[in-house]
Amino acid sequence: MSPTDFVDRSPFRVTVLATGGTLEKSYDARSGQLSLAAPVIDGLLEQLDMPDVAVRVERLMAKDSLDMTDADRQAIVAEVQRILDEETVDAVLVTHGTDTLADTAMALHAALAPAAPVVLTGAMRPYRVAASDGLQNVAQALMAARLLAPGVYAVMHGRAIAADRVCKDYERLTLTTRA
Repeated sequence: MSPTDFVDRSPFRVTVLATGGTLEKSYDARSGQLSLAAPVIDGLLEQLDMPDVAVRVERLMAKDSLDMTDADRQAIVAEVQRILDEETVDAVLVTHGTDTLADTAMALHAALAPAAPVVLTGAMRPYRVAASDGLQNVAQALMAARLLAPGVYAVMHGRAIAADRVCKDYERLTLTTRA
């Protein structure tokens, strides 16, 4: 299958697997804290104009990636594999916290030989706060999922990085390529 087989599909079918992370955080006025209690991915997706993209959202967990365990990563791997096995998607988009996104990307890369792109994305600032990069990153991840060959990738801030090369750049607050 060539990459253009994915680009030309209409509607392009994507399952978004929500796992939490900064992207999904909201300010809780009662506690004065950022919280993962109220899902935001559906509202974020409604902001995008995607007339030929069919998106299905599945929520697996709502965790800060710093709190993710190896068991959580294995649950993500199993759920992505289940989605791919259904053969009803052209791509899978995993929303994830950026602190351990590279660990989950490596777990997916090691466990899967996907027949469709699997793209992880997140945000440095919550979608519901000013100057969030969440909407941009999700929109770019959806576009990348349509253009990339089957495999596992991280997409953020205009870059698509193969899963086995991605790491977080804490100085520049982005994902970058491991040296």
